[in-house]
Amino acid sequence: MGNLLRLFQNSFRAEEVRKKILFTIGILIIFRVFAHIPVSGVNVDSLRTLFSQNQFLGLLDIFSGGTLSNFSVMALGLNPYINASIIMQMATLVFPKLEALQKEGEDGRRKINQYTRYLTVPLAAIQAVGMFTLLRTQGIVSLQSPIEILSFILTMTAGTMLMVWLGELITERGIGNGISILIFAGIVVRAPVLFIQTVSTATAQNLSNILIFGLLGIVVITSIVIVNEATRQIPVYYARRVRGNRIYGNQSTHLPLRLNQAGVIPIIFAVSIILLPSLIATFLSSSGRENLSAIATQITIWFDPNGFLYNAVYFGLVVLFAFFYTAVVFNPKKISEEIQKYGGFIPGIRPGASTAKFLNYVLVRITLWGALFLGTIAILPSIVLLFTNVQNLILGGTGILIVVSVVLETIKQLEAQLVMRNYEGYQR
Repeated sequence: MGNLLRLFQNSFRAEEVRKKILFTIGILIIFRVFAHIPVSGVNVDSLRTLFSQNQFLGLLDIFSGGTLSNFSVMALGLNPYINASIIMQMATLVFPKLEALQKEGEDGRRKINQYTRYLTVPLAAIQAVGMFTLLRTQGIVSLQSPIEILSFILTMTAGTMLMVWLGELITERGIGNGISILIFAGIVVRAPVLFIQTVSTATAQNLSNILIFGLLGIVVITSIVIVNEATRQIPVYYARRVRGNRIYGNQSTHLPLRLNQAGVIPIIFAVSIILLPSLIATFLSSSGRENLSAIATQITIWFDPNGFLYNAVYFGLVVLFAFFYTAVVFNPKKISEEIQKYGGFIPGIRPGASTAKFLNYVLVRITLWGALFLGTIAILPSIVLLFTNVQNLILGGTGILIVVSVVLETIKQLEAQLVMRNYEGYQR
């Protein structure tokens, strides 16, 4: 704790780092202001009643930072952008031109990010239309004229794009990954509200269960920190090379392979996918047709957040996305080529293809354990429910993982910023 306090003190003493921190705080304030600006024509009281009766909508509200229950201009949150990112990541594996663009370095990634933003616009508009249809069938929206409906859709789409822009501003000029920071802020803001609601409605027996839940939370946070920081150190030796009058190499280093190479991205992606069946069921149940309502009821039963199928699919999606994202961000073949290029080798492994095969062998095995851990964290609320019977604590392992991971990554970026500026008081 003392080292953490010194880190923040030193961060505020360094002028450039202090400006980035204050800029990030300023963007978060703007985000929270817009989160309380409601869209016109929506009965907010009726909407909150609907959210209190629907666990699926309540979960969406947590990840939107309360913007859905307020039905602010940012009510769609970052879901369209996340879905667009998933589509673009998969597209790079299918289309050779996008794959080549991704390998072009910073300029290529900038173009892919631009394409992702372009794709976010129609996805946000489609989601806005679906949200309008759902709210109108529930009698929550009073808009009738085409101009009013178009204004509603444009407002919701613009709110999502504003959120994306604010997130990118944090990434470029602030501290941390902007998108993750905004999701983190939304979860942190809603957590106290959920806790107060749980305590106020809890019985004497549930209060003891909440204490157990709190102790379990400490264990989970500790586990997340350990897994996030765990790495497999691959030794790399560089042979001695003579160029002119200088000698290069003749040294050793380590290639760190993280146990959780993908961070929180697999869970964020999985949440966006696993919520789709419940969203579809909500639309079908409000259609007024008996056959569609029967299908909606069956989907609701199958994908009950506390049911086996929901948690099994959720667990599988997290594991799948963990492997997928790790394969995207870490290329064993490219790493082996870089090591060979500078005269390096792993002891006992031939340079080139054998090194790439060895790195892939190690990466698959450590990623498996990291993916299983992420999957367990994702379904943790259902596991805890079996032992504590606490119904209202919707914020479970997923929210805790996002919060802890974002805090750790932000602290690392602060440390990196201070090291880059060779701040003398950093390690004192």
